[in-house]
Amino acid sequence: MQVVGITSTAILSLLFGIVAPVYAQQQSEKQDHPEKPQVGQHEQGKPEQQHAPQQEHAQQPQRQAKPEQQHAQQQQRQDQNKQQEHAQQQRQAKPEQQHAQQQQRQDQNKQQEYAQQPQRKDQNRQQQVAQQRGHEQPQRTQEQQRVEQTAWQQHRAGNWQSDHRTWQQRGGYNGYRIPDDRFRGYFGSAHGFRIEGLPFLVVGGYPRFQYGGYWFSLVDPWPGSWANNWYDTDDVYVAYVENGYYLFNRRYPTTGIAISISM
Repeated sequence: MQVVGITSTAILSLLFGIVAPVYAQQQSEKQDHPEKPQVGQHEQGKPEQQHAPQQEHAQQPQRQAKPEQQHAQQQQRQDQNKQQEHAQQQRQAKPEQQHAQQQQRQDQNKQQEYAQQPQRKDQNRQQQVAQQRGHEQPQRTQEQQRVEQTAWQQHRAGNWQSDHRTWQQRGGYNGYRIPDDRFRGYFGSAHGFRIEGLPFLVVGGYPRFQYGGYWFSLVDPWPGSWANNWYDTDDVYVAYVENGYYLFNRRYPTTGIAISISM
């Protein structure tokens, strides 16, 4: 028993002699070389490095959005330029439009003047006739009126079909001929007048009146179907038909009375 105890004691002593120096050496190395942080602690110390890719990923849509914004801005600038060009074209077109409108107004004025020329001419002729009446015969006496009415009534046809004759039947017209330019300006269907108030004479039993500077003598009786005072109330005109002059009544435009003209 004693032998076993001594042996155990010796073994323990031996182990202690070995372990103690080793432990002391390890403590000394720890002091010389501090402990390195563990892997887990090192990874936990990098939170900012872990979030950096996420920030970069979040910035990618913003970078992608920049070209679209640039394209939209470019398109907006192009639209603005087009609007400015269109406005400039309109400003340039305004003088042309104004010129066209002015030309159109001038054409309209010319057309109106051209349309009013016949009316003004007719008015001027009427004024001339009125002045002529005023100068040549300012006022008729009752005796003159009675003579005129008697002459007209005596020259009324009893039977128009048998009493009247055309210039062709009479062998042709051989009296004074009105110049064409003057005839177009004062006579024809477009230039009516009234006999009432004009200078009047009775020559050879036939009525004669003066108009437009010429004397007109009736060589035909007037139709009995006409009104009794047609020479005072109806508009008449002088026409040249089939180589002769005739007096027409607007109320009875199909019947012409043969007349002779003199200066």
